[in-house]
Amino acid sequence: MTDITALSADRLEALRQDFDANQSNHMAMNAVTAAGIDKVAHNYDRARQLQRRFSTVVDNGEATHQDRSGRCWLFSSLNVARFVAKRAMNIKDFEFSQNYAMYYDKLERVNYFMQDMAALVRAGEPVDSRLFQHLLHDVMGDGGQWTMAMNIYRKYGAVPKDLYPETESSKNTGEMNTQLRRLLHTAVAHMEAEPERIDRIVADTVEAGHRMLTIHLGEPPKSFHWEWTDAEGEFHRVGEITPVEFWNRYVGDADLESYVCLVDDPRREHAKGTKIGIEHLGNVAGGTPTEYLNVPIEFMKDCVRRILVQQGIPVWFGADCHPMMDRASGEWATDLFEYGKVYGVDFDMDKEQRVRFADSAMNHAMAFVGVDVEDDGHTTDRWRVENSWGTNIADKGYFTMGDDWFDQYVFEVAVPKAMLPEEYREALDEPATMLPAWDPMGALAD
Repeated sequence: MTDITALSADRLEALRQDFDANQSNHMAMNAVTAAGIDKVAHNYDRARQLQRRFSTVVDNGEATHQDRSGRCWLFSSLNVARFVAKRAMNIKDFEFSQNYAMYYDKLERVNYFMQDMAALVRAGEPVDSRLFQHLLHDVMGDGGQWTMAMNIYRKYGAVPKDLYPETESSKNTGEMNTQLRRLLHTAVAHMEAEPERIDRIVADTVEAGHRMLTIHLGEPPKSFHWEWTDAEGEFHRVGEITPVEFWNRYVGDADLESYVCLVDDPRREHAKGTKIGIEHLGNVAGGTPTEYLNVPIEFMKDCVRRILVQQGIPVWFGADCHPMMDRASGEWATDLFEYGKVYGVDFDMDKEQRVRFADSAMNHAMAFVGVDVEDDGHTTDRWRVENSWGTNIADKGYFTMGDDWFDQYVFEVAVPKAMLPEEYREALDEPATMLPAWDPMGALAD
């Protein structure tokens, strides 16, 4: 550390004098210390232009609430699915059980992680390697991806929320995750110390994980009786049905499981029109691998617009939701906050630089449910977004996104394979370029 220059007293005094010499600094200090940076930097002119009127709106009912959990990818994918189910049943109000989806995701992840780590231990991977330590630190969070959600619905189906409701641990997952993480860390330590017992340790850990999850989340139904009254007041009784049968009957026609995940990886070394994947990223052993087709952002945007306008169905997407967000008002725009003007700093990185220098990555999943399209039929001004943060913020839980923000902070959308041109469909049959487990494109939405 001897080659790092210390901050001297003289240098500190010069910084203080420079600050005091500029009256704008004092005005900024007075304002920010009293009101906070977001209120001071808020761009009034930009905010008033983000109107909540759209040429196309998909009505999906009351916004859902993930509470103190990182289940946005499950909530948003089930929000797409509930629109399909409501249309199939001609029912106005309906919600799937996010607790049910999380239960089986967590159980499958216990098995996936243990199998993955067992293979590394058998291969002699050093415990202090970057990969080993990354997997240990990243285990048993709540985040996920569209493909991971479809792996769960394909294998376990889905159930109505009132038949497997939320619990204290599903609404606030922190302590449950801590205990599950401790279980898995202990198991890996035992595998490393006793490699001859790896198979037994894996089996015992899956059993313990199942027991812990059932204690926290309740025992999920294997089947249930289903009946409902439709929008015209007609009563329907199906009788006994399994979760997989329920999913297939009311959501299966939309073929969500065959959707393709498009991403905008802005780094120049990753060519557009090619597949990328992330090593060691998944939830269901033997399920569909988590892979993406890297495409230009304008193509992603065009797909979303066409689905909303022509098909009238919500579109799942993943974004870096925090930059330039007014959470209370439910607004996003690239110039919604003028932080640089307050600080006298140029924040001038582009999307590629933000990804490359760890300033931006996907961290939240939502659903597009509206768009405002100009009279030319393809120019978009703003987007309507169904979030999963409850109804007490934004427009009763629905956000407005400026089109410029889409370009800079949206990273992923899930669309039907049939929408892709021939060259993109052919690219799906090619092997994916695999990126390391810690690559920013492997960030999970939570």
